[in-house]
Amino acid sequence: MILSAVMVLLGLALLVAGAEALVRGATAFSRRLGVSPIVAGLTVVAFGTSTPELAVNLSAAFAGNTALSFGNVVGSNISNVGLILAIAALVRPLNVSPSVVNREIPMLLLGTAAANVMALDRMLDGSAVDHFARVDGIVLLLLFAVFLYYTIFTALRQRTEGDLYVEELREEVATQRPQRLGVSLLLAAFGLAGVVVGARWTVQNAVPLAKHAGMSDTLIGLTVIAIGTGLPELVTSTLAAWRGHSDLAVGNVVGSNIYNLLLVMGATAIVKPVNIPKGGHADLLVMVAVTGSLLPLILYRRRRIGRPGGALLLTAYVVYVAWRALGSVG
Repeated sequence: MILSAVMVLLGLALLVAGAEALVRGATAFSRRLGVSPIVAGLTVVAFGTSTPELAVNLSAAFAGNTALSFGNVVGSNISNVGLILAIAALVRPLNVSPSVVNREIPMLLLGTAAANVMALDRMLDGSAVDHFARVDGIVLLLLFAVFLYYTIFTALRQRTEGDLYVEELREEVATQRPQRLGVSLLLAAFGLAGVVVGARWTVQNAVPLAKHAGMSDTLIGLTVIAIGTGLPELVTSTLAAWRGHSDLAVGNVVGSNIYNLLLVMGATAIVKPVNIPKGGHADLLVMVAVTGSLLPLILYRRRRIGRPGGALLLTAYVVYVAWRALGSVG
């Protein structure tokens, strides 16, 4: 147990270093190519920091532990908003890009609503169990393809139309000595490797500690695994907020949630149908509530998540984890 605790600390240290390199590399890369940080956050950074969730879920699916897979995706999406985005907002108030309000968050809400409908098999078609079937996984992956298409299309349109933000980036690059493209890619690659390996060490050694404490597979997925695999998002978004890259911080969280729900759950369901565990419907409703709270919080402060909003999200997350833990013990 002492060795596991030491490995958890080493994993956290590697995560911090890797996330720092990833933020620096992705930001320099987006500026060099004239792509807005929100697009970088929604694609390269979000996909990179979601890699641990994908790896954990596929491993659990092949092992037949779908309760862990369910808890990892749903728990990650809840913690990404209630913990990670909340902490980032507490570090520095976050300005939210109009594209996130008009396109990405509605896409996330659509995917969240679709996932909840897919989990109502017994009510809708009289199935023996509620689950994410393989056909559900295909639908989720198709929705992910639509999201990815529009995100890439937006990036290409920004470059061809020469909007105001891109012109400002070009002027900044012209007046400053830009980082070489190869250096930016190498820095981002090493950062991504650091967050993935760090998350792996952290999760692999945290699970035995949780098992020793008597936690169920679903609760481990909702808390230990979800937070552990979400550590790249936590460190990356917090550092991005600290450096004033609000678009990167918000885009990372929203993009990661879309990736988790559509790509990770979709791929997992295709490998092996994911049954809804006991209490899973309540977890899905909490995910809907947390995701649905984003728009009111953002629009209330005119596309800005301030420290009061961050404190509210964090409080709600702590209450949820305490309620889930007490229910599991009971």
